Amino acid sequence: MGLDGLLHLSLWQMVVATLVLTHITIVSVTVYLHRFSAHRALELSPVLQHFFRFWLWLTTGMGTREWTAIHRKHHALCETEEDPHSPQVLGLKKVLLEGAELYKYGKTPETIERYGRGCPDDWIERNVYRHNSYGIVLMLLADLLLFGVYGITIWAVQMLWIPALAAGVINGVGHYYGYRNYECGDAATNIVPWGILIGGEELHNNHHTYPNSAKLSQKWYEVDMGWFWIRLFQLFGLAKPRSTGPQTVRDPAKAALDFDAARALVHDRFRVMERFAKQVVSPTVASEGGSAGKALRRLMVRETSLVSTEEQARLEALLAQHPTLKTVYEMRLALQQVWQRRGESKEAMLDALKDWVARAEASGIAALRDFADEFKSYALPRAV
Repeated sequence: MGLDGLLHLSLWQMVVATLVLTHITIVSVTVYLHRFSAHRALELSPVLQHFFRFWLWLTTGMGTREWTAIHRKHHALCETEEDPHSPQVLGLKKVLLEGAELYKYGKTPETIERYGRGCPDDWIERNVYRHNSYGIVLMLLADLLLFGVYGITIWAVQMLWIPALAAGVINGVGHYYGYRNYECGDAATNIVPWGILIGGEELHNNHHTYPNSAKLSQKWYEVDMGWFWIRLFQLFGLAKPRSTGPQTVRDPAKAALDFDAARALVHDRFRVMERFAKQVVSPTVASEGGSAGKALRRLMVRETSLVSTEEQARLEALLAQHPTLKTVYEMRLALQQVWQRRGESKEAMLDALKDWVARAEASGIAALRDFADEFKSYALPRAV
């Protein structure tokens, strides 16, 4: 074995090898740890599960139960003081630079006990994988053997890949900058629409809106590399998605708002609110908002918990000058309140929706009336 290891690769071949190795790690995190273990969004074959566990032990030293527990806690307590890694609370710089450390601080016995249930607890987990440093050292020796002295650089990149991109960028930037398809109840954003480098995790707003979906892309132009691998595994019988998000259909022939429509609307409420922003807020702001239109629209459709006190005061001042926009905003808040009642009886939910539709029809605002008229067409797909 020479200085370039057993494989004798050129510089460019080593770059490609590094990208392949780090991509396998990304797939292990997004498919196994995130979508399978933390959210149970899909089923994975035992063989594939164990490969991912072994690979993560080699390349990250992360245990399944610890990672799963911290991530579930993040969703349960998102953007609060108890969130293990919220940039809205801790600051973006801290999460970017200390993302891996925040995971370590979050691995308290209480957190693991409460949020880490259903994770592997077999002999190899207790006696091998719990020794985090063993796998990392084994990976270093393998890299040195295969790539020679250049293996040190390749190993260093492998060790930094998840702490920098997942623990730092996704947990930090993914709750600070980017675009939002849906106004979910936290600050999660889609960093870019093409989730390739980090396996689809870039589509963080989509994920926080539909956390139990095995597919993170929601728009035709969005790319979720993790979903590509899930579909490939499915082709070979190694994976099976349990959910890809809410499924509803539209039946123009329906003449009245019924229980089925009410269930479908509640089921698909985030997309309903997205349509409200596009079909009601946007055209009304365009015709009534004047020079403040763009900023006004942003505040009118923003998740209310993310609007600062100063922004709320500005919004109220602007709405006071535009009665039509004020009505639209109040109707948006009223519809959000309807969704909050989804734990009540189906009769109560249907009555609440009918009352909202009646108010929309009486508002005198054409865009609002037309939007409400679509409610009766919603339905859940029939089981085949």
